[in-house]
Amino acid sequence: MPRFALLISWFVAALGLVVVFQPPGFTQLVESPKPPPPRTHAEMLRMSQAAEKPGLADPFRGITTNGKIEAGLFPVRSTGVSTEPVRAAAAAFLASLDEAQRARTKFAVDDDEWRKWMNQSFYVRQGVSFHEMNDRQREAAYNLMRAGLSAKGLQLTRDIMRLNENLAEITNHREEHGEWRYHITVMGEPSATQPWGWQLDGHHAIINYFVLGDQVVMTPTFAGSEPVFAAAGKYKGTTVLQDEQNRGLAMINALDPGQRGKAILKVSKTGNEVLTEAWRDNVVLDYAGLNAKDMSTAQRQQLLDLVALYVDNMAEGHARVKMNDVRKHLDRTWFAWMGGTGANEVFYYRIHSPVILIEFDHQTPATLRYLYANPKQPRIDHIHTVVRTPNGNDYGKDLLRQHYQAAHVPAR
Repeated sequence: MPRFALLISWFVAALGLVVVFQPPGFTQLVESPKPPPPRTHAEMLRMSQAAEKPGLADPFRGITTNGKIEAGLFPVRSTGVSTEPVRAAAAAFLASLDEAQRARTKFAVDDDEWRKWMNQSFYVRQGVSFHEMNDRQREAAYNLMRAGLSAKGLQLTRDIMRLNENLAEITNHREEHGEWRYHITVMGEPSATQPWGWQLDGHHAIINYFVLGDQVVMTPTFAGSEPVFAAAGKYKGTTVLQDEQNRGLAMINALDPGQRGKAILKVSKTGNEVLTEAWRDNVVLDYAGLNAKDMSTAQRQQLLDLVALYVDNMAEGHARVKMNDVRKHLDRTWFAWMGGTGANEVFYYRIHSPVILIEFDHQTPATLRYLYANPKQPRIDHIHTVVRTPNGNDYGKDLLRQHYQAAHVPAR
């Protein structure tokens, strides 16, 4: 959707019409619809429980290519990058909470709370929300995010939160949407030696951050938005995920015809393609597309730069450690594509190796589907991205398993 689409739609709504933007050169007028009525808390709770039950039915194994974990990919080791800043920030955040809030926020390090995240706005989340925090607690929560994320990663997360406020302005569904509808939980006790971690969970922004010694695993992470640009309102001009979109498009267009023939799995995109969102911890997904071995040196570097765009949302030192692991497996890294390859076309791409899985997807309208004449058509104004660690190390599970094994403690 062009940047000013929603602004124009609001203006003409007063005339009983809404502008529905199609691909360039085609604009359609339809009768002005209204948002559906907001859900009650009871409805949201029922929907959340209905998602959780089957989602947690299978014990965690991790994403694999054939149902079997490839062992030895994630040894417990020293990285030389301190985790003290994030430990101190987590301890300070917990200290800022009152006793009741802290009781709702803290979980065991191996609790299923790690897996209880969901992008959908209706999901009833655990922990303490920014909505209920006072200013001092919010600042402590921001400090935790600052310590764990890079400046770019913090900016992306905050901008997603701001765009969720923009969504609340459009729909007036304040129980589901808004800048502060994001929750933080802490698993384990923040420690320099023992495993622990924290989670941010909310609409279009999920961060799972596991720590063991000086090792960090920051997956699964989810970043998205609908809309991806605020045409009006409190945060007018805020936009997200345009580099991820545009540099992905540049990657497919940097390939020669033969390479593109291997990379492109489907030339049309008529629905949502992302495979590893919530409750998909055990997906079996084989490698597909173009192998990096079949790329030129310049193309391989371009692919690494695209991966780094996602990995660099971590604090710098930990991102560097992760990218070193990605480089080690570059010859086993695959790039796959679905959809168009031109400007303003919708598409999906995936980067997949033994140690990282990245998905980018233009999605069909969801909360704003009532604005469109054809709500089943994916739009560039609704983006989902997911980053995963395959082979059993999402949530740091493989590191935790090895830690328990060394301590002769049965893993849950």
